[in-house]
Amino acid sequence: MQRFASSLPRKRQRGFTIIEIMIVVAIIGLLAAIALPAYGDYIRRGQLPEAFAGMSDLRVKMEQYYQDNRNYGAAQCADAGPPSWSQGNGTLNYQGAQFFGFTCALTGGGQGYTITATGNAGRAVNHNYTINQANQRFTTRFNAATDLSPQRGCWLTRGSEC
Repeated sequence: MQRFASSLPRKRQRGFTIIEIMIVVAIIGLLAAIALPAYGDYIRRGQLPEAFAGMSDLRVKMEQYYQDNRNYGAAQCADAGPPSWSQGNGTLNYQGAQFFGFTCALTGGGQGYTITATGNAGRAVNHNYTINQANQRFTTRFNAATDLSPQRGCWLTRGSEC
């Protein structure tokens, strides 16, 4: 009888053990913990160039106006004109801007200006950037860090890198 029992083929078990499943879940959790914050930062950095492009565009318009009039002019700062800028609710609207609002203020009796881009949507919220007539660029608020003293003399895009 023993001979008969040993000659039967054994059935192999199929499937995964609970240990194997737990290892796979742990690996997926670890990858997600690393990848999701990195992806969020990638999305945020992709939204910031809108501010830089908008401020640079308005700066060119301000300098063109200055070349013709020897001052920056309140009207020019308030309404940089079509096709890319319009005024509404006390702020400048850059056509196609989704994540930033822009303001422009004259300084020094029309001999200077400061353009500010303030994040108001998406992951750009809590980001403020400025540029002035001397092309000095400042980051006044970056990723919810309200105390950037002294102001960073550049436009921050990630961490403390310009």
